[in-house]
Amino acid sequence: MLLMSQGKMMEEDISYTNAKTEDHVLLDIVQEEEDLVQSIGEKMKNISSVHRINKVRQELKKGSEHDYSPKLVSIGPFHHGVATLNDMEEHKWCYLNTLVSRKPINTQTILENCVKTLRNLEDKARKCYGENTIDQMGSNEFVQMMLLDSCFIIELFIKFAIKGFRRRDDIFFSNYETFIRLRCDLILLENQIPFLVLHQMFHLVPIPKGCTYSLIQLALLFFRKLIPGEGLVTTERFGPEVHHLLDLVHQCYLPTSAQIHSSEVQKHTHHVLHLHHVGIKFKKAISDSVMNIRFTKDGVLEIPPLKIYNYSEILFKNMVAMELCGTSRSGPKHVVSYVYLMKSLVRSANDASYFTQREILDSSLSNDKEILELFTRLHVDFDVEDFYYSGLCDKVNKYKKETKWTLCCQKISHVLKKTSKGITG
Repeated sequence: MLLMSQGKMMEEDISYTNAKTEDHVLLDIVQEEEDLVQSIGEKMKNISSVHRINKVRQELKKGSEHDYSPKLVSIGPFHHGVATLNDMEEHKWCYLNTLVSRKPINTQTILENCVKTLRNLEDKARKCYGENTIDQMGSNEFVQMMLLDSCFIIELFIKFAIKGFRRRDDIFFSNYETFIRLRCDLILLENQIPFLVLHQMFHLVPIPKGCTYSLIQLALLFFRKLIPGEGLVTTERFGPEVHHLLDLVHQCYLPTSAQIHSSEVQKHTHHVLHLHHVGIKFKKAISDSVMNIRFTKDGVLEIPPLKIYNYSEILFKNMVAMELCGTSRSGPKHVVSYVYLMKSLVRSANDASYFTQREILDSSLSNDKEILELFTRLHVDFDVEDFYYSGLCDKVNKYKKETKWTLCCQKISHVLKKTSKGITG
């Protein structure tokens, strides 16, 4: 009887030990899965925010530093505290006060919620900047700057969209040149704050009832003159993440149809009048992207129209800088490739005139020479493998060779016929 009891106890002990071991193994597996999920989450978090806003490389700035630095208002840390921009800081504070005081009873609560949210976002927001210089900025200063700059931009967008919210003596709207300078400042690569900050603040501050737009809709309204196609861009076009305001405008330029990449990668193509001389035609295309350029079997280069303004140079330079100065430098450089292609096609005032006559270029500049000079000042340098239009150029060059050979054969045939007639005669 005793032996049976001891045997039963031993079985129970073994069973308990096995169960304990299984539980321990199960806990280890669960912990490993949790650690893996956390690790993946951290990597996704870091990659989604790291170094989206960079300083422009010096070789790009050479000779045109003024096209990359704000002239009126500083946004973000890179030009924060610059003496020549300090005069506008008071106006930014006025905009902040107007925005958060629309519900005066809750002003203090609104500010507390904004600061608390920005504290939680601070680490992620800091990682968006690709320079170590912001490490010297304290937490309070950084959070205050994000609050002031984001609320200034939101209130600016509201005032632009709805005239009734503007004061007649508002410095940014009472003078057209001042407004243009301000809008140019907001598309500079070095003058950005993360869009996630704008997005969070937009949902915390009191937006007036008369404003039914989303944040992206407000931004597209504000930048509509800078966006091809009269700013007729739907919000569905944008992915789940917009990095900053320049990135938003940049996305409006991206092609919506894929180009064929050439196996014989090349960047070279001839200018407009030369291509026209060898039989290639040019036609204004109707497309939902200015970069949807195609070459037909009939030898027609179809190019969507591009409107050129005085501030187009600043916009293109900063979009180019954004593509060349980011942490991820591999893959197609869409704007860089587009600028390079247009520079290749427009190499003289006559080339520019040919395009303007066919409404491929629509310019507010005074003459075709100024259009040429604008393209000349747009410097691009990149790896041939990143050229988005390599397949297009390959098609054009092959067609050109075939056409030249056909013309050559026709000339030889014509000469032979004349010679034959002379002999028989």
